Amino acid sequence: MKIGLVGYQGSGKSTLFHWLTGVRPDPALSHTMQSAMAELPDPRIAALCEIYCPKKVTQAALELLDTPGLSRTHDGNASRLAQIREAGCLVIVVGTYDGKEPAQDLASFEEDLLLADLEIVSGRIERLKGTIKKPRPDREQLQNELNALEPLVAQLEQGQALREIELTDEQARVTRAFQLLSQKPRLVVINVSEDETDIQRYQSQTAENVVACPLRLALELAEMPEVERDEFVQEMGLTTYSRDGILQSMLKASGQHLFFTAGDKEVRSWLLPEGATAVEAAGSIHTDMARGFIRAETMAAADLIRLGGEREMKAQNLVRQEPKDYVVQDGDVILMKFNV
Repeated sequence: MKIGLVGYQGSGKSTLFHWLTGVRPDPALSHTMQSAMAELPDPRIAALCEIYCPKKVTQAALELLDTPGLSRTHDGNASRLAQIREAGCLVIVVGTYDGKEPAQDLASFEEDLLLADLEIVSGRIERLKGTIKKPRPDREQLQNELNALEPLVAQLEQGQALREIELTDEQARVTRAFQLLSQKPRLVVINVSEDETDIQRYQSQTAENVVACPLRLALELAEMPEVERDEFVQEMGLTTYSRDGILQSMLKASGQHLFFTAGDKEVRSWLLPEGATAVEAAGSIHTDMARGFIRAETMAAADLIRLGGEREMKAQNLVRQEPKDYVVQDGDVILMKFNV
Protein backbone atom coordinates (compact mmCIF):
# COMPACT_ATOMS: atom_id res chain seq x y z
CA MET A 1 0.00 0.00 0.00
CA LYS A 2 1.15 3.53 -0.79
CA ILE A 3 1.16 6.13 1.99
CA GLY A 4 0.55 9.74 0.92
CA LEU A 5 2.29 12.47 2.93
CA VAL A 6 0.22 15.64 2.67
CA GLY A 7 0.22 19.05 4.30
CA TYR A 8 0.31 22.77 3.75
CA GLN A 9 3.44 24.43 2.43
CA GLY A 10 6.08 24.56 5.16
CA SER A 11 4.38 21.94 7.34
CA GLY A 12 7.43 19.66 7.37
CA LYS A 13 6.13 16.76 5.29
CA SER A 14 9.23 16.70 3.07
CA THR A 15 11.38 16.61 6.22
CA LEU A 16 9.32 13.63 7.40
CA PHE A 17 9.80 11.97 3.98
CA HIS A 18 13.58 12.52 4.20
CA TRP A 19 13.79 11.19 7.77
CA LEU A 20 11.76 8.05 7.16
CA THR A 21 13.16 7.06 3.75
CA GLY A 22 16.70 8.48 3.88
CA VAL A 23 16.02 10.01 0.44
CA ARG A 24 16.61 13.75 0.14
CA PRO A 25 13.65 15.57 -1.48
CA ASP A 26 14.40 16.57 -5.07
CA PRO A 27 13.70 20.30 -5.70
CA ALA A 28 12.96 19.43 -9.34
CA LEU A 29 9.95 17.41 -8.12
CA SER A 30 8.55 20.09 -5.80
CA HIS A 31 5.52 20.60 -8.05
CA THR A 32 4.89 16.92 -8.63
CA MET A 33 5.27 13.79 -6.51
CA GLN A 34 8.33 11.93 -5.24
CA SER A 35 8.23 8.37 -3.91
CA ALA A 36 10.64 6.19 -1.95
CA MET A 37 10.49 3.04 0.16
CA ALA A 38 10.78 2.94 3.94
CA GLU A 39 11.60 -0.47 5.41
CA LEU A 40 9.51 -1.62 8.36
CA PRO A 41 11.90 -2.83 11.06
CA ASP A 42 10.39 -5.48 13.32
CA PRO A 43 12.18 -7.09 16.28
CA ARG A 44 10.65 -10.44 15.34
CA ILE A 45 12.79 -10.51 12.19
CA ALA A 46 16.03 -10.57 14.21
CA ALA A 47 14.62 -13.23 16.54
CA LEU A 48 13.61 -15.43 13.59
CA CYS A 49 17.06 -15.00 12.06
CA GLU A 50 18.59 -16.42 15.23
CA ILE A 51 16.47 -19.54 14.76
CA TYR A 52 16.89 -20.08 11.00
CA CYS A 53 20.29 -18.43 10.25
CA PRO A 54 19.07 -17.47 6.75
CA LYS A 55 21.27 -16.52 3.82
CA LYS A 56 18.99 -13.57 3.06
CA VAL A 57 16.76 -11.23 5.07
CA THR A 58 14.05 -9.11 3.45
CA GLN A 59 11.91 -6.62 5.34
CA ALA A 60 8.55 -5.35 4.14
CA ALA A 61 8.46 -1.68 3.20
CA LEU A 62 5.94 1.11 2.87
CA GLU A 63 6.01 3.25 -0.26
CA LEU A 64 5.85 6.88 0.86
CA LEU A 65 4.62 9.58 -1.52
CA ASP A 66 5.82 13.14 -0.90
CA THR A 67 3.26 15.45 -2.52
CA PRO A 68 3.35 19.17 -3.36
CA GLY A 69 2.53 21.42 -0.43
CA LEU A 70 -1.02 22.73 -0.38
CA SER A 71 -1.95 26.41 -0.43
CA ARG A 72 -3.67 27.88 2.63
CA THR A 73 -5.88 29.90 0.27
CA HIS A 74 -7.15 26.53 -1.13
CA ASP A 75 -6.33 27.67 -4.69
CA GLY A 76 -5.28 24.71 -6.84
CA ASN A 77 -5.42 22.26 -3.95
CA ALA A 78 -7.89 19.91 -5.63
CA SER A 79 -5.47 19.28 -8.52
CA ARG A 80 -2.55 18.81 -6.12
CA LEU A 81 -4.53 16.32 -4.04
CA ALA A 82 -5.50 14.38 -7.18
CA GLN A 83 -1.91 13.10 -7.28
CA ILE A 84 -2.39 11.04 -4.11
CA ARG A 85 -5.70 9.36 -4.86
CA GLU A 86 -3.75 6.15 -5.47
CA ALA A 87 -2.51 6.20 -1.87
CA GLY A 88 -4.30 3.80 0.47
CA CYS A 89 -3.65 5.91 3.58
CA LEU A 90 -2.99 9.60 4.22
CA VAL A 91 -0.45 11.01 6.65
CA ILE A 92 -1.38 14.63 7.33
CA VAL A 93 1.56 16.73 8.56
CA VAL A 94 0.60 19.78 10.62
CA GLY A 95 3.02 22.42 11.94
CA THR A 96 2.56 24.06 15.35
CA TYR A 97 5.35 26.64 15.23
CA ASP A 98 4.59 30.37 14.76
CA GLY A 99 1.54 30.05 16.99
CA LYS A 100 -0.32 27.67 14.70
CA GLU A 101 -2.94 25.44 16.33
CA PRO A 102 -3.12 21.90 14.90
CA ALA A 103 -6.91 21.69 15.28
CA GLN A 104 -7.38 24.75 13.06
CA ASP A 105 -5.05 23.42 10.38
CA LEU A 106 -6.75 20.02 10.47
CA ALA A 107 -10.19 21.59 10.02
CA SER A 108 -8.91 23.62 7.08
CA PHE A 109 -7.25 20.56 5.58
CA GLU A 110 -10.45 18.54 5.95
CA GLU A 111 -12.21 21.25 3.94
CA ASP A 112 -9.68 20.75 1.14
CA LEU A 113 -10.31 16.99 1.11
CA LEU A 114 -14.07 17.45 1.05
CA LEU A 115 -13.91 19.99 -1.77
CA ALA A 116 -11.69 17.69 -3.84
CA ASP A 117 -14.11 14.79 -3.34
CA LEU A 118 -17.13 16.97 -4.04
CA GLU A 119 -15.58 17.98 -7.36
CA ILE A 120 -15.15 14.33 -8.36
CA VAL A 121 -18.61 13.13 -7.28
CA SER A 122 -20.48 16.17 -8.63
CA GLY A 123 -18.72 15.85 -11.97
CA ARG A 124 -19.74 12.20 -12.24
CA ILE A 125 -23.35 13.05 -11.36
CA GLU A 126 -23.54 15.70 -14.08
CA ARG A 127 -22.19 13.26 -16.67
CA LEU A 128 -24.66 10.59 -15.56
CA LYS A 129 -27.61 12.97 -15.83
CA GLY A 130 -26.64 13.79 -19.39
CA THR A 131 -26.12 10.14 -20.35
CA ILE A 132 -29.37 8.86 -18.82
CA LYS A 133 -31.44 11.18 -21.02
CA LYS A 134 -30.49 9.02 -24.02
CA PRO A 135 -31.93 5.53 -24.59
CA ARG A 136 -29.27 2.90 -23.94
CA PRO A 137 -29.18 -0.72 -22.66
CA ASP A 138 -27.42 0.13 -19.37
CA ARG A 139 -29.73 3.01 -18.46
CA GLU A 140 -31.09 1.27 -15.36
CA GLN A 141 -27.58 0.54 -14.08
CA LEU A 142 -26.56 4.17 -14.59
CA GLN A 143 -29.71 5.36 -12.80
CA ASN A 144 -28.81 3.16 -9.83
CA GLU A 145 -25.35 4.72 -9.76
CA LEU A 146 -26.88 8.19 -9.83
CA ASN A 147 -29.24 7.31 -6.98
CA ALA A 148 -26.28 6.07 -4.94
CA LEU A 149 -24.11 9.15 -5.54
CA GLU A 150 -26.61 11.96 -4.96
CA PRO A 151 -26.88 11.44 -1.17
CA LEU A 152 -23.08 11.54 -0.93
CA VAL A 153 -23.01 15.03 -2.41
CA ALA A 154 -25.31 16.17 0.37
CA GLN A 155 -23.00 14.61 2.98
CA LEU A 156 -19.92 16.29 1.50
CA GLU A 157 -21.66 19.67 1.24
CA GLN A 158 -22.53 19.40 4.94
CA GLY A 159 -18.85 18.91 5.74
CA GLN A 160 -19.06 15.22 6.62
CA ALA A 161 -16.16 12.98 5.62
CA LEU A 162 -17.23 9.79 3.89
CA ARG A 163 -15.14 7.64 6.23
CA GLU A 164 -17.51 8.73 9.01
CA ILE A 165 -20.65 7.32 7.40
CA GLU A 166 -21.71 3.79 6.57
CA LEU A 167 -21.98 3.40 2.82
CA THR A 168 -24.48 1.07 1.20
CA ASP A 169 -23.10 -1.79 -0.90
CA GLU A 170 -24.01 0.14 -4.04
CA GLN A 171 -22.35 3.34 -2.81
CA ALA A 172 -19.19 1.43 -1.90
CA ARG A 173 -19.16 -0.19 -5.34
CA VAL A 174 -19.65 2.98 -7.40
CA THR A 175 -17.17 5.09 -5.41
CA ARG A 176 -14.37 2.50 -5.33
CA ALA A 177 -12.83 3.68 -8.59
CA PHE A 178 -12.92 7.34 -7.48
CA GLN A 179 -10.47 6.68 -4.59
CA LEU A 180 -12.11 9.47 -2.60
CA LEU A 181 -9.77 11.19 -0.16
CA SER A 182 -12.23 11.62 2.71
CA GLN A 183 -12.78 7.84 2.74
CA LYS A 184 -9.12 6.99 3.32
CA PRO A 185 -7.71 6.00 6.73
CA ARG A 186 -5.26 8.55 8.09
CA LEU A 187 -2.63 9.44 10.64
CA VAL A 188 -1.84 12.97 11.81
CA VAL A 189 1.81 13.88 12.43
CA ILE A 190 2.16 17.12 14.38
CA ASN A 191 5.47 18.87 13.70
CA VAL A 192 6.22 20.60 17.00
CA SER A 193 8.96 23.12 17.74
CA GLU A 194 12.33 21.88 19.00
CA ASP A 195 11.83 23.50 22.41
CA GLU A 196 8.38 21.97 22.99
CA THR A 197 8.30 20.42 26.47
CA ASP A 198 4.81 18.88 26.48
CA ILE A 199 4.41 16.88 23.29
CA GLN A 200 1.70 14.67 24.79
CA ARG A 201 -0.74 17.57 25.10
CA TYR A 202 -1.34 17.57 21.35
CA GLN A 203 -2.79 14.08 21.48
CA SER A 204 -5.63 15.32 23.70
CA GLN A 205 -6.49 18.28 21.47
CA THR A 206 -7.92 16.20 18.65
CA ALA A 207 -9.81 12.96 18.21
CA GLU A 208 -7.44 12.02 15.40
CA ASN A 209 -4.84 9.26 15.47
CA VAL A 210 -1.88 11.51 16.34
CA VAL A 211 1.91 11.37 16.56
CA ALA A 212 3.82 14.50 17.65
CA CYS A 213 7.51 15.08 16.94
CA PRO A 214 9.98 17.91 16.10
CA LEU A 215 10.74 16.63 12.61
CA ARG A 216 13.74 18.83 11.78
CA LEU A 217 15.48 17.87 15.02
CA ALA A 218 14.67 14.19 14.47
CA LEU A 219 16.21 14.34 10.98
CA GLU A 220 19.33 16.14 12.20
CA LEU A 221 19.84 13.58 14.97
CA ALA A 222 19.35 10.69 12.54
CA GLU A 223 22.05 12.06 10.23
CA MET A 224 24.66 12.25 13.02
CA PRO A 225 27.14 9.40 13.61
CA GLU A 226 25.79 7.23 16.42
CA VAL A 227 28.51 8.04 18.98
CA GLU A 228 28.31 11.77 18.25
CA ARG A 229 24.51 11.66 18.42
CA ASP A 230 24.48 9.91 21.79
CA GLU A 231 26.93 12.44 23.25
CA PHE A 232 24.95 15.37 21.86
CA VAL A 233 21.63 14.06 23.16
CA GLN A 234 23.08 13.48 26.62
CA GLU A 235 24.82 16.87 26.72
CA MET A 236 21.75 18.81 25.61
CA GLY A 237 19.25 16.74 27.57
CA LEU A 238 17.29 15.93 24.41
CA THR A 239 14.78 13.20 23.71
CA THR A 240 15.50 10.78 20.88
CA TYR A 241 12.68 10.17 18.45
CA SER A 242 11.70 6.81 17.05
CA ARG A 243 11.60 6.51 13.28
CA ASP A 244 10.44 2.92 13.72
CA GLY A 245 7.62 4.04 16.01
CA ILE A 246 6.22 6.45 13.42
CA LEU A 247 6.42 3.80 10.70
CA GLN A 248 4.57 1.36 12.94
CA SER A 249 1.90 4.02 13.54
CA MET A 250 1.55 4.41 9.77
CA LEU A 251 1.26 0.65 9.37
CA LYS A 252 -1.48 0.48 11.99
CA ALA A 253 -3.36 3.47 10.55
CA SER A 254 -3.29 1.92 7.07
CA GLY A 255 -5.08 -1.21 8.32
CA GLN A 256 -2.21 -3.55 7.48
CA HIS A 257 -0.09 -5.95 9.47
CA LEU A 258 2.82 -8.34 8.95
CA PHE A 259 3.18 -12.05 8.42
CA PHE A 260 6.44 -13.93 7.92
CA THR A 261 7.97 -16.66 5.82
CA ALA A 262 11.06 -18.26 7.32
CA GLY A 263 13.67 -20.84 6.39
CA ASP A 264 17.42 -21.26 5.97
CA LYS A 265 17.33 -19.52 2.58
CA GLU A 266 15.38 -16.41 3.61
CA VAL A 267 13.50 -14.80 6.48
CA ARG A 268 11.03 -12.28 5.13
CA SER A 269 8.19 -10.08 6.36
CA TRP A 270 5.15 -9.38 4.19
CA LEU A 271 2.48 -6.69 4.28
CA LEU A 272 -1.12 -7.87 4.32
CA PRO A 273 -4.43 -6.05 4.92
CA GLU A 274 -6.02 -6.91 8.25
CA GLY A 275 -8.78 -9.47 7.70
CA ALA A 276 -7.12 -11.01 4.63
CA THR A 277 -7.21 -14.78 4.24
CA ALA A 278 -4.50 -17.40 3.83
CA VAL A 279 -5.13 -17.70 0.10
CA GLU A 280 -4.81 -13.91 -0.25
CA ALA A 281 -1.53 -14.05 1.67
CA ALA A 282 -0.36 -16.77 -0.71
CA GLY A 283 -1.26 -14.54 -3.65
CA SER A 284 0.78 -11.68 -2.21
CA ILE A 285 3.83 -13.95 -2.39
CA HIS A 286 3.12 -15.40 -5.86
CA THR A 287 -0.04 -15.85 -7.91
CA ASP A 288 0.83 -19.54 -8.45
CA MET A 289 0.62 -20.12 -4.70
CA ALA A 290 -2.93 -18.77 -4.61
CA ARG A 291 -3.96 -20.68 -7.74
CA GLY A 292 -2.68 -24.01 -6.42
CA PHE A 293 -3.28 -23.38 -2.72
CA ILE A 294 -3.60 -26.52 -0.56
CA ARG A 295 -3.11 -25.31 3.01
CA ALA A 296 -1.08 -22.90 5.14
CA GLU A 297 1.24 -24.44 7.71
CA THR A 298 1.07 -21.76 10.37
CA MET A 299 2.92 -20.89 13.59
CA ALA A 300 2.63 -17.84 15.84
CA ALA A 301 5.93 -15.94 15.79
CA ALA A 302 5.70 -15.27 19.53
CA ASP A 303 5.48 -19.00 20.31
CA LEU A 304 8.20 -19.89 17.83
CA ILE A 305 10.58 -17.31 19.26
CA ARG A 306 9.75 -18.35 22.83
CA LEU A 307 10.35 -22.05 22.17
CA GLY A 308 13.32 -21.59 19.86
CA GLY A 309 12.48 -23.77 16.85
CA GLU A 310 10.01 -25.73 14.74
CA ARG A 311 10.83 -29.04 16.44
CA GLU A 312 9.76 -27.61 19.80
CA MET A 313 6.64 -26.11 18.21
CA LYS A 314 5.61 -29.49 16.77
CA ALA A 315 6.29 -31.22 20.10
CA GLN A 316 3.72 -28.93 21.71
CA ASN A 317 1.23 -29.20 18.82
CA LEU A 318 1.55 -25.52 17.99
CA VAL A 319 1.95 -25.97 14.22
CA ARG A 320 -1.47 -25.53 12.60
CA GLN A 321 -2.73 -26.59 9.17
CA GLU A 322 -5.02 -23.77 8.06
CA PRO A 323 -7.46 -23.70 5.10
CA LYS A 324 -7.71 -21.01 2.44
CA ASP A 325 -10.35 -19.01 4.34
CA TYR A 326 -8.24 -18.76 7.50
CA VAL A 327 -7.86 -15.09 8.52
CA VAL A 328 -4.13 -14.40 8.83
CA GLN A 329 -3.07 -12.85 12.14
CA ASP A 330 -0.28 -10.37 12.76
CA GLY A 331 2.95 -12.27 13.38
CA ASP A 332 1.92 -15.55 11.73
CA VAL A 333 4.85 -17.51 10.31
CA ILE A 334 3.47 -19.36 7.30
CA LEU A 335 4.69 -22.08 4.97
CA MET A 336 2.38 -22.18 1.96
CA LYS A 337 1.57 -25.67 0.62
CA PHE A 338 0.50 -25.52 -3.02
CA ASN A 339 0.45 -27.53 -6.23
CA VAL A 340 0.45 -26.15 -9.79
